[in-house]
Amino acid sequence: MADLNSTPAGERLHIAFFGRRNVGKSSLVNAFTGQDLAIVSDVPGTTTDPVYKAMELLPLGPVMIIDTPGIDDVGKLGRLRVERTRQVLTKTDLAVVVTDATRPLDETESQLLALIREQGTPCILVKNKADLLSDLPSEAPGTIFTSAATGFHIRELKELAAHTAAQRSPSRPLVADLLQPGDLVVLVVPIDKAAPKGRLILPQQQTIRAILDAGGMALVCREVELDQTLSRLAAPPKLVITDSQVFGLADRVVPREILLTSFSILMARYKGDLALTVAGVAALDRLRNGDRVLICEGCTHHRQCGDIGTEKLPQWIRAYTGKELEFSFTSGRDFPADLGDYALALHCGGCMLGSQEMACRQRLCADQGVPVTNYGIAIAFLHGILGRALEPFPQIRAML
Repeated sequence: MADLNSTPAGERLHIAFFGRRNVGKSSLVNAFTGQDLAIVSDVPGTTTDPVYKAMELLPLGPVMIIDTPGIDDVGKLGRLRVERTRQVLTKTDLAVVVTDATRPLDETESQLLALIREQGTPCILVKNKADLLSDLPSEAPGTIFTSAATGFHIRELKELAAHTAAQRSPSRPLVADLLQPGDLVVLVVPIDKAAPKGRLILPQQQTIRAILDAGGMALVCREVELDQTLSRLAAPPKLVITDSQVFGLADRVVPREILLTSFSILMARYKGDLALTVAGVAALDRLRNGDRVLICEGCTHHRQCGDIGTEKLPQWIRAYTGKELEFSFTSGRDFPADLGDYALALHCGGCMLGSQEMACRQRLCADQGVPVTNYGIAIAFLHGILGRALEPFPQIRAML
């Protein structure tokens, strides 16, 4: 049997449980997952930080379950916990709001439901502790009575969650729509000190799998063997996909009649709004001395000498613009709520983030009037080859 944890977190639908303290939220999460995932206590505020658990929710598939602190937590630490809970909402594909069935909704719960609806996130309202009621009222659509103590309606809640989460729009294709069965794709993968030992990085793995799923053939080589690889082929490949760091070399080596793009640009379309990030790259031409640029990564890998986010991109941008700029960096789940001081935001492909979280980050930028672009798009732009890198996407390329 395959390891259920092998599916990357960014490819799992995120189902988050929200609610006030002591409504039985953590007990319900434990019943839902069939494990003692969350610490349960009668003391309000036992859950202090979001707790994550990967599981298989049939027939939906792999999901990420998140138990959050109470939305009514108090004190200085309580406010920090509530903020953590709000941050979880930005990555949530399905919100499960847990309430106490023995009392009506209070103002805090009503505000939470309004916030979820405003964000457009599918939601299930769970009225827990139903075992304390003498009679169960009729259930409104999207509402279910449960009892974590007795197991009442836990199976029904899981079925409702799977059905509701499945209604979300399917993910955009990574590469399959660019290929026909039998097409050959050459993948250019540098093996340098930044490459993880003994394995490929996630976007490379995902792209290979997507090519195979489409009935295509994947041929992987380093950038130093790219010329030799292409010369040995009896027929040219349909597409070459390169690591963005060697975009310039790939552009020189790959004949013009062969389509060329990057893993990062593919991820920009797969996880977010490609048109938005292509439009945002033009801000590089408008940067002035003293402007602040935000560079964001969805993962928290150890930074090494020559890191693309913290070293190479700032160097390339300074060389291109000739301006004195200030760079700020975030990684993992950290993303600033206030972007007003930034002239531009650059984001990685987001392979470790869900599409919902990436969409929220991009929407936050758009709402605050901050241009946002993607690593691969920016690198292609800085090397003067963005038009070529977007040839596989003619509608987007027409924007240039």
